[in-house]
Amino acid sequence: MTVETHLAPSAEQIFHHQDDDPVLCTLATNGVATLTLNRPRKHNAFDDRCIADLLRYLTQLRESGDVRMLILTANGQHFSAGADLNWMQSMVNLSQEENEQDAAKLAELLHQLDTFPTPTLALVQGSAFGGAVGLVCCCDIVIAMKESSFCLSEVKLGLIPATIGPYVCRTLGQRQARRFMLTAERFSGYQAQTMGLVHQLVVTAEERDELLAQLTGQILANGPAALQAAKALCKTCELMPLDDELRQHTSQLIAEIRTSSEGQEGLHAFFEKRRPVWSMPHE
Repeated sequence: MTVETHLAPSAEQIFHHQDDDPVLCTLATNGVATLTLNRPRKHNAFDDRCIADLLRYLTQLRESGDVRMLILTANGQHFSAGADLNWMQSMVNLSQEENEQDAAKLAELLHQLDTFPTPTLALVQGSAFGGAVGLVCCCDIVIAMKESSFCLSEVKLGLIPATIGPYVCRTLGQRQARRFMLTAERFSGYQAQTMGLVHQLVVTAEERDELLAQLTGQILANGPAALQAAKALCKTCELMPLDDELRQHTSQLIAEIRTSSEGQEGLHAFFEKRRPVWSMPHE
């Protein structure tokens, strides 16, 4: 699955080296970055190299200062089959300490994706198994094909979904996470939507592309700093109790935003019935 033409401006920055690299990374001139899992013959199963590439690109995109939105997608029939079997086999003979070091890299990847400052959107097709469910849980918005399926399959191998567990439990809730972590059964795109893992299901690639273009346009019409602050606010509200400290924090936050250059521009643009500068077409 390739999602480039409908939102690609005249030029883009390419971070990857070869078109057959396991992860592709581009940044379009409108600020939309795309990370693409690119091992379709392996059903986009990820290994240590994929994890390292994703981590490196997330760091580069975070530091670039030009990213306004991040899309996580995958080429081929499936989003990701989870961990690569050859990679898993190589873990068998490693010590506990070496396994911890290896697992820490995946944990860091999930953390970096979950805390990426700009809006993130995942496009899912086919299967999303094991660790791939964790990646999906770390994205802000998820669009999936109607026929897609999901599975937390780790216990079938005598393992557990440890590093992805916090994100899965947060997204699905304890009740649903317990069931699907313990049964390792597949669940459908419809079930994923009813549990809050997926926001919207689409039937065709054309419908997916239209929805993606619509959401991209809506996000790019919003204040870049406001988007980052709103995303950070969601995290704060999740972690803090609703008490005097939180009320004081949110009051201070809106005051700072209102008096910021972006807040002032947004308010003036609204009353002057014009588009704010950040939503103007890029040259």
